[in-house]
Amino acid sequence: MKNNFLAQGLELKKHLIKIRRDLHQCPELGAHLPQTTAYVKVQLEEMGCQVQEIPGAGLTACIGAGRKKTLLLRADMDALPMDEKSGEPFSSPVAGQAHTCGHDLHTAFLLGAARLLKEREAELPGQVKLVFQTGEETLEGAQAMLRSGILEQPTVDAALGIHVMPTEPIGHLYFPKGVVLSSSDMFEIVIEGKGGHAAAPHLAVDPINAAAHIILGLQSLQAKSVPPDQNVVLNVCRVESGSATNIIPEQARLWGTLRTFHDPLCRQIQEQMEQVVNCTAQAFGASARLRFSEHCPCTRNDPALVEALEPCLDRFSPDLVRHSVYRLQVSDDFGFYSQKVPSAMILIGCRPSEGEACHNHSPFVRYNEDVLTTGAALLAHCAYEWLLR
Repeated sequence: MKNNFLAQGLELKKHLIKIRRDLHQCPELGAHLPQTTAYVKVQLEEMGCQVQEIPGAGLTACIGAGRKKTLLLRADMDALPMDEKSGEPFSSPVAGQAHTCGHDLHTAFLLGAARLLKEREAELPGQVKLVFQTGEETLEGAQAMLRSGILEQPTVDAALGIHVMPTEPIGHLYFPKGVVLSSSDMFEIVIEGKGGHAAAPHLAVDPINAAAHIILGLQSLQAKSVPPDQNVVLNVCRVESGSATNIIPEQARLWGTLRTFHDPLCRQIQEQMEQVVNCTAQAFGASARLRFSEHCPCTRNDPALVEALEPCLDRFSPDLVRHSVYRLQVSDDFGFYSQKVPSAMILIGCRPSEGEACHNHSPFVRYNEDVLTTGAALLAHCAYEWLLR
């Protein structure tokens, strides 16, 4: 069968749009996605795939009977805990839940790629392992998949993911070597003071005052301790304290995020944050503790895998514009896969043809659905050609 994935992908456009919109209207959160997983399972079984459900992680299925090598293709399926204000006629009908990060498109991509690969299953000398993953936004899905043994039986030799970029032009691909997405560490700081009357601050220990100086100290740390050629984001994004205008509270709590492209630098910043938090609190007579949670490693594109896939992209379509230097200070739990096997994440532009382009996680974000055929065909094409190498 001639390798014409893009042309066949165009024939699936209406089908892929329906899938995407069906998924868009049943957004689910975290690791528990009963409607989404049931929908995807039906789609796969209709193609003749044998589906394995992995509790708390999602679904997997294999295409191909050969034993030469195995490529894992991953799509995330979960939504975000927010309202949608895109104005699309198929907007989320569920209050506080919406597909505002494009995971509905990712799932449609992989279902489309599965259909294209299934038609060529007899030609495949190896296997494609499809992974439909829960809990990307909560950073639990990839880890649950890995604990389940997703990289075994058959042994996975490489992994490929894709993510939509609604601020970038349609037909543009971003496929660099090395780190492409940053690490992410969420942190919480609890400051303990001594409560009292607002009219007698000298008899109390004000945790809000200590918190304010800790915030300033952390911002100075970002400005003065990070090498000029390194990008670090260190933000306090949530502050809670107090219950009245005339009471000095006993406690203040801060939450934020640390993001870097370099693991040793991440560890250095964490150690310095500990010093800033403890020493600043002590200077004002308070005490504090810093706790890191929800660590997500950098997503790293394996240079050898990128080089192997670049000729595949050359043959896929002459109209695609490729960018080999690009990285984002956002994270994706695909980074956990990239720590275990050679992996690559392709970022693909899908700026809407009309109206303002918004970033992922915006309530107003919209996506150009023309990307559906390209994304599905691209995954199938890369998998097919990589297995034939």
